Amino acid sequence: MMPSAASPSVQPRGPLHGKAEAATVAAKAFARIAEAWRLRNEEAGRLLDVSGRTWNRMKTGDWSGRLSQDQLLRASGVIGLYKALHLYFGDALADDWVRLPNAGPAFANRRPLDAMIEGGLPAILSTRDYVDALRGGV
Repeated sequence: MMPSAASPSVQPRGPLHGKAEAATVAAKAFARIAEAWRLRNEEAGRLLDVSGRTWNRMKTGDWSGRLSQDQLLRASGVIGLYKALHLYFGDALADDWVRLPNAGPAFANRRPLDAMIEGGLPAILSTRDYVDALRGGV
């Protein structure tokens, strides 16, 4: 017999149940992307807005801290950008794109990575929107 939804033995649990678990998953995904994009430690830490010491623990997977709402949104934006780039470009260009000078209006011949680091969360989300618009033909 299957337990009912009201049964105390069945508790709803999604993939990101709880802030600590969400932070751990986001950190692992962000670390994989930072590696694929070949980001220097300083770049990765600044993009996520964490200290160098925290970033070093995060990238090794030996971290069980929490991320602020801003940091979670930064990670989410980067993860979405990574996915959009891989849907739009081949894998090699997708992983190089953030480090290449870009003539797009949001970048003014700077690397998208530098624009995102300098502009923080709004620039990360704007960059993601820019790539989503390219993919959608806007």
